Amino acid sequence: MQSFVTNVMEQFGYLGIFFMMALENLFPPIPSEVVLPFSGFMTTYSNLTIIGVIIAATIGSVVGAVVLYGIGLMLNVDRLEKLIDKWGHILRFSKKDLHKANDWFSKYGYWTIFFCRMIPLIRSLISIPAGMNRMNFLLFLLFTTIGTVIWNIILIYTGALLGENWETILQWMDNYSDIAYGLIIIGVIIAIYFYYKKRKQRE
Repeated sequence: MQSFVTNVMEQFGYLGIFFMMALENLFPPIPSEVVLPFSGFMTTYSNLTIIGVIIAATIGSVVGAVVLYGIGLMLNVDRLEKLIDKWGHILRFSKKDLHKANDWFSKYGYWTIFFCRMIPLIRSLISIPAGMNRMNFLLFLLFTTIGTVIWNIILIYTGALLGENWETILQWMDNYSDIAYGLIIIGVIIAIYFYYKKRKQRE
């Protein structure tokens, strides 16, 4: 997969970077942790510029995020309610719980979009609940773009600085991902614990 990604980028330049970043949002096994550092490295031996690479990568990411946002629009709350009617008793998840989650995302969703754009894998998938929640599209674009630009700048500049050793960053990103996922899991466990504790107190 890595050789395919780098070959496409070397052959098509900015267009290849745009394509890979758009595809990375739709097909997570193509990691931005490869695309971005390598594109930064490419600026050290080709006619590509860091600014040009950042622009191409950002546009590609945003286009991919918009596609997933559109998919989220099709997975609306009404359809989820039908699934809950069918399977909610197994998952111990009610329509009321669904609307609470929806309300939470309405309140904190923009900052969630911003921060999640800097977490591998989740950075792509977060666009789907944004669409499901009917998040204001312009604000979705704004927070998605800002988070994406920060992520892109960090990895592209790091790739350029490391040069031929750009692959070193892959190990760093593995460690970063493990820490980020670990914190998310802990947060989810804590949230679930307090949710059920509060629910039992009401009962």
